[in-house]
Order: sequence, then C-alpha cells, then structure tokens
Amino acid sequence: MNALAMTFENAKVLRAEGLKKTPLSIAEGLIIEDGTGRAIDLEGYHILPGIVDLHGDGFERHLAPRRGAVKDLQSGFYALHSELAVNGITTAVLAQFYSWEGGMRSPEFAGAFLEHLEQFAPKVPSTLLPQLRFETHMLDAYKEFAALCTRYAVPYVVFNDHLPHQALAKGKRPARLTGQALKSGRSPEAHLELLKELHEKSGQVAAALPDLIAALGAGVLLGSHDDARAQDRHGWAAKGAALCEFPETKEVAKAAAALGNPVIMGAPNVVRGGSHKKNISALELVQEGLCSALASDYHYPSPRLAALSLAKEVGLPAAWHLVSSGPAAILGLKDRGHLQPSYRADLVILEAQSQQVAACFAGGALSFISSDLAQRFFGS
Repeated sequence: MNALAMTFENAKVLRAEGLKKTPLSIAEGLIIEDGTGRAIDLEGYHILPGIVDLHGDGFERHLAPRRGAVKDLQSGFYALHSELAVNGITTAVLAQFYSWEGGMRSPEFAGAFLEHLEQFAPKVPSTLLPQLRFETHMLDAYKEFAALCTRYAVPYVVFNDHLPHQALAKGKRPARLTGQALKSGRSPEAHLELLKELHEKSGQVAAALPDLIAALGAGVLLGSHDDARAQDRHGWAAKGAALCEFPETKEVAKAAAALGNPVIMGAPNVVRGGSHKKNISALELVQEGLCSALASDYHYPSPRLAALSLAKEVGLPAAWHLVSSGPAAILGLKDRGHLQPSYRADLVILEAQSQQVAACFAGGALSFISSDLAQRFFGS
C-alpha cells in the first residue's frame, strides 16, 4: 500500500486526557515521534484512532444487493471497503454465518466468502478479518467446519443457536417460516423438517462441542452470541468461549464481568436508544461499566455515532475506547487503537463542527478523503 509521510498540524488529537492541539506525524505506515514529509494544516479538524469493528454483517448487502443476486464478490468487497473507510473503520471483523438458514448464510457460501476475502484483503489498506458464526446444532458439519476454519486460518468463531426451540417443542409452525424457507432455497415443508431434525439433536450438542473446540485450535478466539441467562455465559466460558457478544440481559453481562469475559454490544443499540429486540440497553451497560466494546452489528456508521453520543456521558477518551483500543485489545491487536509513536497509522479525521468523517488512513495509506479536505492535501 502507498503509505504516506506527512505531519498534521493544528488539529486536535485524541489523547488519554482528551482532545489536545498537537502535531501528529506518520511515515512508513506508522505514527512517528518527529515531524516528517509534507505539513498539512488541519485547523478545525480532530484526529482520532481508527475504529476497530469487532462484529459486523452489514457487508451482506454489498455482496448480494438483492436476494440471490450474488454475482461478483470481489466488486462487493470493494464497495464494502469504501463504506468502511467513509465511516472511519480501519479494522473490520466480517461476521459470516455458517448456518442451516441457507442462502448467503449456508456452509457453501461461507466457503466462497472466505476464498474471496483471502484474495481481496491484501488489495486494500484496511484490515479485514473473518469471523464465522456457527450454528451449534449442525452436528453433521462439525468436522467440515473445523477443516474450513483451519484452511483459511479463521481467527474468530462465535457459537449461535437460532433454532425456534419453543415453537418446535410445542409442535407449532415457527414464525416467519415461509420467508426463511424462500431465502434458503427450500420449500416451507422441507425447511420445517430440517428444523425439526436439528431440534431433536439438542441433547447431543453439549457433548459434541468440546471436540469441535479442540479441533479449532488454541489460537482461535471463541465467543457466544445472544446469551440469555448467566448460566449460559458460565457454560460457554467453561468451554473456552470467553467473548460475550450481545448478551440479552444485564444478568449475563454481570456474569461475564465477574468471569473477566469481554462484553461486546451493538453500537446501533446506543444510536437507537435501545435494543430493537427489547433486550438490555447498551447505554445502561456502558454507564455501569459492563460493556467492553461496541460493534457495528448491521450498521457501519453506528460505532462513530455511538461513541460521539456516549462522549457526553463518559467523556470522549472513554467513549472512543469502546470502538478502538478496547476492541483492538480483545482481538489481541497490540499495534493499533492509540495515537502513539510506533503504533500503526490507523486514524480517522473528523470535521470538528459536523463530526463527519473527513478522511481515513489505514496503515498510513489514505482510504477516504472528503472533497473539502482534499483541497488542503492536494490544492495548489
């Protein structure tokens, strides 16, 4: 990538104590101590660490603008990268399903997704990492899933169970069955039979999971999704799945905190003012110190918007920590999340008044710039 050498002057830079007017220099993809290269006057702008997005599936609309319209994944990834950059995201975990739901959430699509991402990721300056969301009741797929993760060195696996167990246990037809069946490419009758078969295997899942987890290997980050009860969190933690994604209740968040497990909440929850599923408020967890990181979930603008909103509650350094240094630490990425010498030059430049993204640098390479700010960089 074309890493630039330059010094930004007169901007307010986010430090531990808050925004401070101080020069910031970058060269060879890193933040450096001494000034170098061309000086750029950024009066009226703020510089913050690039956003590290721990979990997002908003890429689906780029890869398939309409149901079944999956034609050119590489073009879709380019469109995704542009959206990430314009929202200040320099590291993105792409949460891809491996599910009985079929379609873009099928095992077959997960394999194609990983293959194309492996080809695409080196072409852009931002860091794109895969996460696979595995449906635990797919017992027949355990070996195939572990092999896929090994083949593509998947760094992050989350365990889901989205089966409508209550309806199936009562012999009822689950809600939204027909629409889900159409998305999967099955008839409603065939889809219902599959759900019943998977539901009937519930008693086998707990005994099978340890072997799958062992097959994934010690270096893979493991988490669970949508835990509803404290005992769920304790169970997953005991299996080595320490990351607690989108807990549904405060009880779960408290259990995770007591275990030292990171709690990841959706930034749209903050932006909306609450969960769209009527679960626990992310704002409430942040206020009580029970949230470790905020993720885009399904909406890439939300991490920035949520952090800027929370700055009024907890201050900008603490709020931005939830979308940058906090998630970087959870991922074990020790080279980003702070604007300090020797750190990777991942940074977002905000227009001070509007707080809109004016530019984004990933590894010192320019991934987005607004027309107004471009005049300062490239104008005569």
